[in-house]
Amino acid sequence: MRLHELKKAEGSTKISKRKGRGQGSGLGKTAGRGHKGQNARSGGGVRLGFEGGQMPLYRRLPKRGFTNIWGTKYTTLNVSDLNRFEDGQEVTVELLKEKGIVKQVKDGIKILGNGKLEKKLTVKANKFSKTAVEKIESAGGKAEVL
Repeated sequence: MRLHELKKAEGSTKISKRKGRGQGSGLGKTAGRGHKGQNARSGGGVRLGFEGGQMPLYRRLPKRGFTNIWGTKYTTLNVSDLNRFEDGQEVTVELLKEKGIVKQVKDGIKILGNGKLEKKLTVKANKFSKTAVEKIESAGGKAEVL
């Protein structure tokens, strides 16, 4: 087989519709837009979310709460979840992901103080609650903020 013998797979390419190129094309004159009306005109059509004058959905739904787009979202983790690690091990964000304890790290990891820690660990995370720090240190470990 040579380069000049290569052919495209059948059905891999479509011929584009050439609108407004004469009656013989089947899309001449009105170019598939029909006669008159809002959508037949240049620049015609309605804006996004317009429902023909009916009260649009985004105005029918009640306005509740507030989402701070600049706020930081932490992936939370309890002290009891750290018991899976071996005694004296250094727990990092990468290690938590690797073990499958944390699926996705948003803006960082925060360790919360729920549960009991039975192992001496060096935990490296973005944030700790006061009780989490107490429990890690009482078990003989260290809590390091990244």
